[in-house]
Amino acid sequence: MEPGEGPGALDLHGDEEIIEVVELGPPGPDDLAEEMEDVDFEDEGAEEPDAEAWESEDDEGVEDGMEAQDDSEVTFSLHSASVFCVSLDPKTNTLAVTGGEDDKAFVWRVSDGELLFECSGHKDSVTCAGFSHDSVFVATGDMSGLIKVWRVDAKEEVWSFEVGDLEWMEWHPQAHVLLAGTADGNTWMWKIPSGDCKTFQGPACPATCGRILPDGKRAVVGYEDGTLRIWDLKQGTSLHVLKGQDGHQDPLTCVASNQDGSLIMTGSVDCHAKLVNSATGKVVCVFKMESVTPKAPISEGEEAESNSVESLGFCNVMPLAAVGYLDGTLAIYDLSTQSLRHKCQHESGIVQLLWEESSAVVYTCSLDGAVRLWDARSGKMISEYRGHSAEILDFAVNKDASIVVTTSGDHQAKVFCVQRPDR
Repeated sequence: MEPGEGPGALDLHGDEEIIEVVELGPPGPDDLAEEMEDVDFEDEGAEEPDAEAWESEDDEGVEDGMEAQDDSEVTFSLHSASVFCVSLDPKTNTLAVTGGEDDKAFVWRVSDGELLFECSGHKDSVTCAGFSHDSVFVATGDMSGLIKVWRVDAKEEVWSFEVGDLEWMEWHPQAHVLLAGTADGNTWMWKIPSGDCKTFQGPACPATCGRILPDGKRAVVGYEDGTLRIWDLKQGTSLHVLKGQDGHQDPLTCVASNQDGSLIMTGSVDCHAKLVNSATGKVVCVFKMESVTPKAPISEGEEAESNSVESLGFCNVMPLAAVGYLDGTLAIYDLSTQSLRHKCQHESGIVQLLWEESSAVVYTCSLDGAVRLWDARSGKMISEYRGHSAEILDFAVNKDASIVVTTSGDHQAKVFCVQRPDR
């Protein structure tokens, strides 16, 4: 699940314009990790005042406090600090793996929160975790760059490797191959469990986000300098490099591809989302938040400083894409007309979004601790689920879109049942 969303937003923390936004909570699961120390010291032993702070900071709808309402079915509470990442096992969707600031990762059963095993031995916050395509292996990665792979049925570690500071990690969609991006600009690829290794050398700056394309032969990697590279995984060469006008002005935060891999979308701290043809490496169009209401150039600059793209994704059943922004805007773009279709406003920043596999429904999780379902055709909210007493940092949706698993700064992971009567 895209844990690598959000790095790069860090550069902006000094800017006065966004101080207010940042107070609501850190911008995204990854840069969070680096900031969490400060945030968590205030939280520890001060759960109650913290809840009150949340109450007063949020505008409306949370007057009774974030903890008052709990719509979840199952709560997993073995973590002792913020839980940064979650993934579901792709084969059965019955297991979750979560990683946290307590340097721990756990594999547990979604139905009842029962612990299967702990992925022990990490020495830093576990910010990446995920199952292989067939659910045979689970990989966990911490901020310092220690990556471990476990065989799920045997509950035993089969491989580990240490890289530089870890930015993101992802399994290959069809093979026991793991890809990871690091702060030195490298992207690593390993065969598991043999450990055969290949590296793809990017620019001398962090590889902030990455995604293996559905064909399994190429990967798209975004960097802190605003550039994007499409790599040939077999040859180890870059097929396309997008930089300058074609790249972004600021660090990339997230990248996604459509179902057949023909289109890529990139998001950045510069508030732009770019649609790229993966075969030609050409930019098809740029979605700019500012263009929704044309303003004078000076305020365009201000807009870009106080906002960023945090998450994005393509709809599988309609030519739509969704972009989630730090200012709480969910934008639904129509790809056939390359225009904005809907703007769905949240009370606080969007951390991540996911599309339902087989319908035009978008899920968002945000800094106010809620999960929301949106109908992308109408732009209307379908439902809202609460239960966390702090920001949600990551979430996953199962294949048939009946459950959502969330992780939060409140040290908990929760399972929400989201089956809807209209299906």
